[in-house]
Amino acid sequence: MGNETTGMSKPRPPVPSGPYLVVGLARSGQAAARLLAARSEQVVGCDSGSPQCAEGLRDAGVEVHLDTDGIALLERARCLVKSPGVPRQAPVVEAATERGVPILGELELAWRLMENTFVAVTGTNGKTTVTEMLGHVWRTAGEPVAVAGNVGTPLASLVGELPPDTTVACESSSFQLEDADSFAPECAVLLNVTPDHLDRHHDFEDYLRAKLRIFAHQGNDDVAVFNASEPALAGRDLGGCARRVAYCRGADPDCAVSLNEETIFIGSEPLIPAAELSLPGPHNADNAMAAAAAATAMGIDSGALGEALRTFPGVPHRLEQVAEADGVLYVNDSKATNVAAAAAALRSFDGGVRAILGGSLKGDDFSGLVDPVAERCAACYLIGEAAPALQRDLAPVRSSGVGLRECGDLATAVREASAEAGSGEVVLLSPACASFDAYRDFEERGEHFRALVEELVR
Repeated sequence: MGNETTGMSKPRPPVPSGPYLVVGLARSGQAAARLLAARSEQVVGCDSGSPQCAEGLRDAGVEVHLDTDGIALLERARCLVKSPGVPRQAPVVEAATERGVPILGELELAWRLMENTFVAVTGTNGKTTVTEMLGHVWRTAGEPVAVAGNVGTPLASLVGELPPDTTVACESSSFQLEDADSFAPECAVLLNVTPDHLDRHHDFEDYLRAKLRIFAHQGNDDVAVFNASEPALAGRDLGGCARRVAYCRGADPDCAVSLNEETIFIGSEPLIPAAELSLPGPHNADNAMAAAAAATAMGIDSGALGEALRTFPGVPHRLEQVAEADGVLYVNDSKATNVAAAAAALRSFDGGVRAILGGSLKGDDFSGLVDPVAERCAACYLIGEAAPALQRDLAPVRSSGVGLRECGDLATAVREASAEAGSGEVVLLSPACASFDAYRDFEERGEHFRALVEELVR
């Protein structure tokens, strides 16, 4: 490792003293509550619903209140810890703000209690892939690493569990970053920003500001990696004081990493032909550039980096090849919960795609899918509450001969797409929607798709 930055972390601000009220008891909230209880703190946890396993927190010493807004519990707390799924507009959070009670997000809480070097990744699309890719890069280089954050393992569950020389590759969502009051990763990566989560954020500008908070508290010794080809960042002040490291498409001397003539370069030195990357699609070339820029800035050897990009296996529910039968490829891209992600998935295939689209609505429209659907799809199978909106917004594709079929649910869509698919075609679940109208999360939806396909091809 040749970079002074690697393995060195900054002092962190202290955590406000308790007692603590943890609001939101899904995966991240449970991890935060267990962390604080393990430190012999007085912890009260509450949730407006009844999340799975929340009752089990009582065995860890947490006082649990379910199906409540938590306002009556606030008077017992000196600090509120907010799960990322809880909006700032929640009544208990607004009440805490009015009373001057400190509010910490789970990401912020855990980061303050750790001494590890952080490489944090955010963006509308690709952040899970890049975070896992960075973990694979570090492991390929023989360096200790842990992968956590929005990717699935709550950061709070790792506090006290890692040697100090372990780098943490941390996926950071806009929901987590909006609560990041001091979070300052040694390396921060912003991949892209397109409209998403507009049901939670006021508008696109509010969403973009949340993403940019990944850079806001960085110092002069930190690194800020960004996509210079991303239109939303053009002319934008990234914030913070970190050294800027850009990556981009095309030859550009201002970019530390670039994709030119179908080859990824670090500076002027070729790293890897795009054709040798383990994951298909132009968007995955962008993901590889982001990982290369971050890894190089943090001192990873280019030989190990190139090998890792060739061998990275990908992540579940992201262009995951489930099966091939009678020449038809079945692909699970359940993690594509917005239009930009689904468009990128469609363009990963040359054509003959039978796309399953739909789910719960998030506040954006689907007009951004018209071109990729017209270019790549044989038919679309529409499911969930978004089906009528998809029918409306995708109406122009009918003139290209693309059929739009409302199927109701995923099982019907898989059955109909499979029945109509021919050899050389792809049945692709890439919903462009959240899953909450029918599933707990995108993972449960993807697992259902996998099970349906496996049943079909037996």
